[in-house]
Amino acid sequence: MCYAFPRVEVGEADFVVLCDALKVSESVREKAWKTYESLSAADGALACDTKKKETWGVCIFIVAIDLDEVTFTFTELLKSIKMSVGTFFQFLKEVDVNMDTVSTKVDSTVSRLKKKYDVLFALYHKFERTCGLIYLEQPSSEISAELSSVLVLKNYWITFLLAKGKVLQVEDDLVISFQLLLCVLDYFIKLSPPAMLKEPYKSSVSAVTVNGSARTPRRGQSRSSRTAKQLDTDTKIIEILCKEHDCNLDEVKNVYFTSFIPFLNSAGIVASNGLPEVEVILKQYDELYLKNKDIDARLFLNHDETLQPAVIACSQLERTPLKNNADEEINIVLPQTPVRAAMNNIQQLIMILNSATDKPSDTLIKYFNNCTVNPKDSILKRVESFEHIFKKKFAEAVGQGWAEIGSQRYKLGVRLYYRVMESMLKSEEERLSVQNFSKLLNDNIFHTSLLACAVEVVMATYGRNASQSDSTSAETDLSFPWILNVFDLKAFDFYKVIESFIRAEPNLTREMIKHLEHCEHRIMESLAWQSGSPLFDLIKQSKEREGQADQPEPTSTPSTPFQHNHTAADLYLSPVKSPKKKASGPPLSATSPPDVPPAVTPQTPQKPQKSTSLSLFYKKVYLLAYRRLHTLFLHLLSDHPDLEPLIWTLFQHTLQNEYELMRDRHLDQIMMCSMYGICKVKNVDLRFKMIVSAYKELCNTNQETFKRVLIREEQYDSIIVFYNLVFMQKLKTNILQYASSRPPTLSPIPHVPRSPYQFSNSPRRVPAGNNIYISPLKSPYKFSDGFQSPTKMTPRSRILVSIGESFGTSEKFQKINQMLCNSEGQLKRSADVGAAAPRPLKRLRFDIEGTDEADGSKHLPQESKFQQKLAEMTSTRTRMQKQKLNDGNDTSATEDK
Repeated sequence: MCYAFPRVEVGEADFVVLCDALKVSESVREKAWKTYESLSAADGALACDTKKKETWGVCIFIVAIDLDEVTFTFTELLKSIKMSVGTFFQFLKEVDVNMDTVSTKVDSTVSRLKKKYDVLFALYHKFERTCGLIYLEQPSSEISAELSSVLVLKNYWITFLLAKGKVLQVEDDLVISFQLLLCVLDYFIKLSPPAMLKEPYKSSVSAVTVNGSARTPRRGQSRSSRTAKQLDTDTKIIEILCKEHDCNLDEVKNVYFTSFIPFLNSAGIVASNGLPEVEVILKQYDELYLKNKDIDARLFLNHDETLQPAVIACSQLERTPLKNNADEEINIVLPQTPVRAAMNNIQQLIMILNSATDKPSDTLIKYFNNCTVNPKDSILKRVESFEHIFKKKFAEAVGQGWAEIGSQRYKLGVRLYYRVMESMLKSEEERLSVQNFSKLLNDNIFHTSLLACAVEVVMATYGRNASQSDSTSAETDLSFPWILNVFDLKAFDFYKVIESFIRAEPNLTREMIKHLEHCEHRIMESLAWQSGSPLFDLIKQSKEREGQADQPEPTSTPSTPFQHNHTAADLYLSPVKSPKKKASGPPLSATSPPDVPPAVTPQTPQKPQKSTSLSLFYKKVYLLAYRRLHTLFLHLLSDHPDLEPLIWTLFQHTLQNEYELMRDRHLDQIMMCSMYGICKVKNVDLRFKMIVSAYKELCNTNQETFKRVLIREEQYDSIIVFYNLVFMQKLKTNILQYASSRPPTLSPIPHVPRSPYQFSNSPRRVPAGNNIYISPLKSPYKFSDGFQSPTKMTPRSRILVSIGESFGTSEKFQKINQMLCNSEGQLKRSADVGAAAPRPLKRLRFDIEGTDEADGSKHLPQESKFQQKLAEMTSTRTRMQKQKLNDGNDTSATEDK
């Protein structure tokens, strides 16, 4: 006989009500309540009435994702517990008091939701402002009430959301999403009655209507052919939109034809009274939203409280210097919107590449012809081959309709590739006084790495995420190291080109330099240590050459000043290059073809050189490791300064002698274990929970680093398990030595230089000047007339000169020249009276393009170099102004809209 038992209700009555509202399963209900009980035991504040419901919601969210039993959308959850997106993300971070509360699976889901929300939030506010510039708030009475501005916004936005969801696989691509939004705007503006529109859109639509309205298409024409013909003949509106937002017209047209038109055909949208029927669009979007179970972006139209962001971090705002005088004019520099920042970065890249070509220049051809083995054919074939591969991989990641967009991005990368290659070869020629670079230019890995780096710069420029700021670098589906998979390239090989690439292209933006530095850090901290990396072979070869099992780098190396003077040729041809010979002639690394032996053979056996690439890599790893350790140490152990050198010694010993512990692991995992081990043996109360909590607050960290650590083959667990089962077992003897009366010899603290990649935000003093400083140009609001318009500078009581803008009165230059002369006079007088000879001064030479170079040349007899350059710039600026007046161009700064 069977008995039907009633369902056992788990938890409090309100918890049951919440579970019923979200339609969660029994398994989710039970596990969520247990999770809540464990969280409440660890933090009693979570059990109080004010946070109880929020904590329940977070627990249900965590468990449902882990069990793959999500029965509710993310927006439904937020509304049930009355939380906003930003508050929910922050609260989830707070309740993760133990490392196993939130799994890496949940972290990944939250990351996807956050990136999608950031893009939607940025796009909606851009969309709202743009529509305010297009449509009249109160159109004339001849327009029916059905076509109100509210209805217009609703149609536009939901159509865009539907298009984005159906044709774009990469949800967090801000630039492509914005280009798709411009296509939607163009389509709807042409369907709108001119009486609703502001200028210049009204005139453009009226002109279209006179020539044949798009709202009265001829019968027998398909929608695709009509829309294509419409865009071919009536490009005025799309041109206005692209110019207004600094978008590339050809790219937006490409999006229109390859993605937007197919979307219109598949969605079956029919225009009625000038606009598509809302109900048709609503029904399709609702199906998409319920399928994805994420954010209901229609609620942006209502400014719904669940879609409100968290408090803006101070780091996202650009602030002007503090004023010295209270009565000085306050001049606030407003932060750029994410869309504006993305468009500005793209425009800067386009400007850099305007003079470049997608074929080798005449200068490069000369270098190729000077090679013992001409590399031209192999270079061209390689570029062509990778175009097909990249186009295919891009379409797979973004969507099949976006293949041509991928091809456009790749071609920009090719132009940058040739440009940087030429710059590198010129530098090598100047450095080595040779022109035959056959060995380097016939190196396949060098070319693949250089091309991949150039394409990565383009991809990162276009792939700027809406949540990115100077202090963060949000990952997207196309973010590094995606490019390594496309080019089938090892991270260690890619790393070799980064520094030379940055030095070879002086016009890279600050954001791109920071991005490449971030890529370099990613490689050093984990990617280069993956199984199959050539790094391990290099270390093994280094030990074999030495004939002893010592570390790849001597322990004294970190204390020596770090020199950033290695080129790509040094790294890609290392360690195969032979030792230096006393015979004169160019180095083998630059001139010898791959199959030609050296002409001079050493008569006496010499100890083989260590790998330059391995040596430089280890030096950089030490610097990165110590910076990370020092930052974490200040968070946790500032009261125990004597422990830092001990922790560093253990940390460095592990990297040098037990480097196999880094295989398929992360640098920060070894760092945290080293810190915990020393504190344990020194009886300092520091628990892993405290280390992890502090680590989570550091920049550019990932929770997977401490939640998912390799224990043994294909087995992962938390960092605590890794310490007990792997790290401690391997280093137990060494760690115990720190408790003895004779601890190991301490490793010297690395000499930490200023990063060669970063720009200073502080003004720099001109060496020859008396209180003369040069301040870096702030990010522009908007591009105008092909060059950047500097933002406003403060304080106004100083003498400010902006190169590229109006010079102002001549008194400023007279004062500058006078100060320079006074400074030179003081130096001469001090020399005359027997003082020590002053150090040679590096004067700043301003060339016509506005770049700064260190120039040690002497002054002309009657006129200073500074005065000459100022005169040249004044003349150039005058000619530019006259030309613009003749062309009738308006050079006034345009405020971001």
